[in-house]
Amino acid sequence: MAKKAFLLPFKFNNGLEIKNHIVMSPMTTMTSFYNGMITTDELNYYAARAGGPGMMLTGVANVSDSGKGFEGELSVAHDEMLPGLTKLAKAIRKNDTKAILQIFHAGRKSNSSILRGEKPVSASAISANYPANSETPRALKNSEILQIISDFGEATKRAIKAGFDGIELHGANTYLLQQFYSENSNQRIDEWGGSRENRLKFPLAVIETANEVVKKYANRPFLVGYRISPEEIETPGISLEDSLYLVDKIKDKVDYLHLSIGSYKRTSLNDPSNKKTLISQFAQHTHGIIPLIGIGSVETPEDVTAAMADGADLVAIGREFIREPQWVQKVANNDLSSIRTQISPSDMDELAIPPVMQTYLRESFYSVMHFTDDPELSTDYQNSLAPMEGFEKKL
Repeated sequence: MAKKAFLLPFKFNNGLEIKNHIVMSPMTTMTSFYNGMITTDELNYYAARAGGPGMMLTGVANVSDSGKGFEGELSVAHDEMLPGLTKLAKAIRKNDTKAILQIFHAGRKSNSSILRGEKPVSASAISANYPANSETPRALKNSEILQIISDFGEATKRAIKAGFDGIELHGANTYLLQQFYSENSNQRIDEWGGSRENRLKFPLAVIETANEVVKKYANRPFLVGYRISPEEIETPGISLEDSLYLVDKIKDKVDYLHLSIGSYKRTSLNDPSNKKTLISQFAQHTHGIIPLIGIGSVETPEDVTAAMADGADLVAIGREFIREPQWVQKVANNDLSSIRTQISPSDMDELAIPPVMQTYLRESFYSVMHFTDDPELSTDYQNSLAPMEGFEKKL
């Protein structure tokens, strides 16, 4: 029987080759120590899922202390994180799976409790629309903006030192990179705000800094990817046209583009007359230039094939990898009947899911995890934002 197309190798423009087209999505474990250091529970969780996907993306790591968005968050903000991050990269790189460290600054999607009394910061002193009790952040000074750009560079350098194969700049889910680009959260009147071009300056500066660090310190092919949320539901906010404009501005500066959507079948949330899938519309801008990672409620081989037929070069799988760590191996061996499509609360320890993450899944993602004790049909994110897209505050 011929091998499925998505199980064949894939090579990036910079020469890095991955063994298949499957990516494990970045998913919050909420299991790091209070200071952002990796825990044994996290290492075991990633190790249990390594070896199958072509590459795995870690849960997000903050590049600055002021960028911490939730408790239990991984950090890459200090050199003392390097020993743990080195262990993490090694755990993921089993059987030639490539390890990508996702990095970010939460910006206004944090609060003074998480930041130990410090006020959250953002492009402007404007609180987020959700959750309803969001704190009003402090507008960043020019010197602080330059420092955060530098922090992204230092984080990239640490990722190289730790043995990762790349970093992903998390410019999605309403975090700081997106906050600067959004007319909703960025109402500055200096060089970092105002026109669309000025609002794009911060993301472009972060990308440029990351690339400079890679050129200077990486002695192997090292990816710089970028994640994007296609639309914001606020008015004013980022439109689909704004996002496609951003893609056109960065597609010759990054190694791949990763969408953040709850369903690979998603069409525009703001323009019901636009019936084309978001993946197909982004693919029109990336095809033949950089790889596009499609994502969103992918569970079966048929879902992967459909997402690729729609224009995705690589396909990210999230919740299904929580349920079934051996998804790729079982598909490759045509052992489809043994693949877990549901998850029993009794099996979560066996699946190496950290205890805190177990609680998080049961409380915030119960309706979409296919728990065996869930009497209701799962929520469909085809026509709505999902919690993982930043719509709900992390607990």
